[in-house]
Amino acid sequence: MPKHVIKPLSLVVASGLLLGACSSLEPKVYTEDENRQRIIQDQARMYGEQEPVSSPITFYEAAARALKYNLDYRLKLMESALAADLKDVSSHEMLPRLVATAGYAGRNNDSGGTSIGIVDRQQSLRASTSEERYRDLYGLGLSWSLLDFGVAYYRTQQKADQMLMAEERRRKVAQNVLQDVRDAYWRAVGAQRLMPEVDRLLARTAQALDAARQAEDRGLLPRQEILAYQRALLDSIYMLTVRRQDLEFAQAELSALISLPPGSRLVLADTQEASLPRAARDIEKLELLSLQNRPEIMEEWYRKRVDQNDLKIAKAQLWPNVSLNWSYQYDSNKYLYNNHWSETGLQVSLNLLRLLQLPALNDAEQTQGETNDMRRVALSMAILTQVRVGALRYELARQEVEFADESLRVDRNLLDYAQAAKSTSIGSELEVIRAEGRYLLSRYQREAAYSRAQAAWGRLYNSVGLDVMPESIDQHDVKTLAREIERTMNAQEAQSLLIGSRAVEGGHALVQP
Repeated sequence: MPKHVIKPLSLVVASGLLLGACSSLEPKVYTEDENRQRIIQDQARMYGEQEPVSSPITFYEAAARALKYNLDYRLKLMESALAADLKDVSSHEMLPRLVATAGYAGRNNDSGGTSIGIVDRQQSLRASTSEERYRDLYGLGLSWSLLDFGVAYYRTQQKADQMLMAEERRRKVAQNVLQDVRDAYWRAVGAQRLMPEVDRLLARTAQALDAARQAEDRGLLPRQEILAYQRALLDSIYMLTVRRQDLEFAQAELSALISLPPGSRLVLADTQEASLPRAARDIEKLELLSLQNRPEIMEEWYRKRVDQNDLKIAKAQLWPNVSLNWSYQYDSNKYLYNNHWSETGLQVSLNLLRLLQLPALNDAEQTQGETNDMRRVALSMAILTQVRVGALRYELARQEVEFADESLRVDRNLLDYAQAAKSTSIGSELEVIRAEGRYLLSRYQREAAYSRAQAAWGRLYNSVGLDVMPESIDQHDVKTLAREIERTMNAQEAQSLLIGSRAVEGGHALVQP
């Protein structure tokens, strides 16, 4: 079969196959095996490549694990990297376009024709052609447009600002993760201290309740007295059960924040509690720091530039466009005198009707700028309120810790007295259990007060917008990252006027029974 017949036939067959494939496409639901495989892969990505927990976790190690393995923060890291990649992609759009083409053209007959004279209008009856039926075409074209360059230039600036906005969002997520870890860690430490004692007291209370029921069945005490005794024991069991649930939730929350694999045992470093720092009393300095450092304000500031570039792009499309073109062409047609040639061109164009948009664009530019400024000012006011409320809340939390310490001391003395006065009577046993329950509740309240004070300090720290992260997380192991976080936080607290002096009356060591 001749070559000029094979090529068109192959094109027809390929087109038919393509159309048949497109017409046979139908929605395809994932199978159960594919779904199970997806779950296995997702779980592997959740907990894969984590350093094993080989020792009790300190607060700074918990913060390091959360920032290194927390999925929300890792997502923000990827979004920041994606914004940087998109910025690089956008910058290439400013380059001229260099297009290479290659093709094949053919027809089933000759493109010939007759002609007439221009002057005498005499017709030449002999038909002729100067084009082969089948020929190869190649080309290489270079074009540059002033309008495309201007639009790409502003788009690149927008992508750069969006990259900076993504970085500010990453900073905010890191700050929020650190605040959540601080809140959950100290509650989890209290849970680790109190859970065994709560379980032992629950067991003792349950035994005392069984003994009371047996005494009721035997008629050893008046019915009203024994029922009141059982009522008191049931109240104690309810109170302890509720507190135990709170403690379990704290440990579960911390495990989720540091992305601990399911079934892992969470053991925290039960060291001497750090004294609660005193916040600086100069609120104006804290407010100035927050206006300088908060990621939300910086993000809004970058957003203003993004909106301004949108309007600049719209204005750029109003003005004349200049296009420069150069191309090299090749045609295998043997009847041509020159089978290859180059072409150049210059074109200027202007859409006159678009100039009518200029007044509206000027008004929109002014309104957009005022709106962005007002949004940023309103956000700044909200941030200043957070700083003021955070400082007040932290000072009240420190006072609550002092009161909880005093309550704990009194209940410790009451327990000692009840144990010293214990006898063999049921009422005496009940009084000891009550005293132990009150003392355990005071310990819970003291641990809760200290964790609330730590959480209040974390909110104040977060309201100022200070960063605690090194340049790169992936290049540090957990121990090194924890030391970097501790060093950075201590330096920032000292240098940023968050601390006037270390408190000596707050944050006493926990009194053990």
